[in-house]
Formats: sequence, C-alpha cells, structure tokens
Amino acid sequence: MSISPNQGPTSGGITVTITGVNLSSASAVYFGLKPATNVTNVSPTQVTAVSPTGTGQVGVRVTTPGGTSHPRPFYYLPPGQIESVSPNEVSAAGGETVTVFGTGFSAVTAVNFGTATAVPTIISDTELVFTTPAHDPGPGPVSLSLPWGTIITCGCCIGFGNPLCCFGCGVIIVGSATIAAVNPATGASAGGNNVTITGTDLTYTSQVLFDTAPADFTVISDTEVTAVAPAHIAGTVPLAVITPGGTATIDFTYISEPAI
Repeated sequence: MSISPNQGPTSGGITVTITGVNLSSASAVYFGLKPATNVTNVSPTQVTAVSPTGTGQVGVRVTTPGGTSHPRPFYYLPPGQIESVSPNEVSAAGGETVTVFGTGFSAVTAVNFGTATAVPTIISDTELVFTTPAHDPGPGPVSLSLPWGTIITCGCCIGFGNPLCCFGCGVIIVGSATIAAVNPATGASAGGNNVTITGTDLTYTSQVLFDTAPADFTVISDTEVTAVAPAHIAGTVPLAVITPGGTATIDFTYISEPAI
C-alpha cells in the first residue's frame, strides 16, 4: 500500500490518496488513532481521505469488511517560516543565486519571487537556494509553496525595511545602473577632486572605481552619487559605478600637474 502525499501539515485537511489492493468498501481510514474524514472508495485499488490534525510520524491504516491493513507512514510537518534571505539585493536581469533560511522547507515545491516563480534546490529542512528569474525593479517578496497549497512566509522581517515587511521577507530587485554624466569630467592626477555622477538606479551603489582604484563615495539619491577621485597617472580612464543591478561606466580624464 502506498500513500500520496505521505506528508502534510499538522493542521490536517489535505486529501490523501491510498493505493493498494482489496480496498473495496473501505469503511474507515485512520491516521494513527485519529479517523480521517471524507473517505471515498475510488476503485478496488484506491481510496481517498482527508487527513485529521496530528504531529510527527503516524501510521495510516484502511479498514474494510475484510479487516484492517498494515500501517504505512505519514509525516506531519510543523508550520514553516522564512527567517532570512541572502543576498538582500539582486539584479533585475536575474540569474543570481539566493539562499533562504528558516524552517519547514523539506517539502517546498516552488519559490514565489515577486510576481515570478522559481524552482528551489532543497539543502535541508532549514535552507534552500534558488536562481532569480528576470523581474521588474522594486521589492521582491519571497514566499514558498508546499504541495498542499500552504504558503510559507516570513516569521520576522530581519534586515528589511517597511516596504518588504508589508509583503513578507524578500529582496530588493535592482535595475541596471546607468551614468548620464560626470561633473567635472577631468581632474588632477594627484587626485582629491570631488565629482558628481548622475544617472539612474544608483541607490544601491556598492563601489565607485576610477580605473581599478576605489574611491570614497556618497549616494545622494537614486540619480546622483558623489565621489572623490583617487590619484592616478594622466590619461583617460573608465569611471565605474557598481551596483547589484550591474556596472555602469563613463570616461574620466586625469590631467598632469603643471611644472616649471
């Protein structure tokens, strides 16, 4: 005899299909000592029933006029919850690996990511990973689907601001950064020039590079970042703004100091 699914929530209420032989005229199905409801004789080899509440592992038995079957295991899973998601910021282009931590993940079948879905890889009952699909920029709430329709959401909004707490744990989906201009576009090779970078999707800037040299920077708004140019030999170099949504570049020219 087999049971499908062979696991379900402690609250019960899911329809279980029991397959075997000589199941005609089944009069009762028991999960441990508790009777199931809505027992339906589908065929001589199949019976369906709705699980009662329960905890842990129990034996499922079918009673017919010919007797009672040997038990087959059914596992009650406690309610799960998401505790944290890492990283907290991902590119709108998708293709990044996100790890979800929490409890009750062993039966998860799908990750709901914003308005998209992804297939999870279950690491353990407390950890899973998924690859982000492409998605419009903005809040990306994450929840998890179970086979019986239950959705696992966030138990606490660790590391997230109010917009994500409204939706449950998730990530910020960051659009691809662009640079429209840098002012001034030239500076002394000795460094120290304050420059203003304007563009789009700059809020989550994680690094500003002049060629390969990192610069001190301040995010002013989603469209403006200021930076202090480091020292560099004379010449034109790429000025790069790096965000989780991608890297944007523009030319910046270093000028040698005059000498007499």
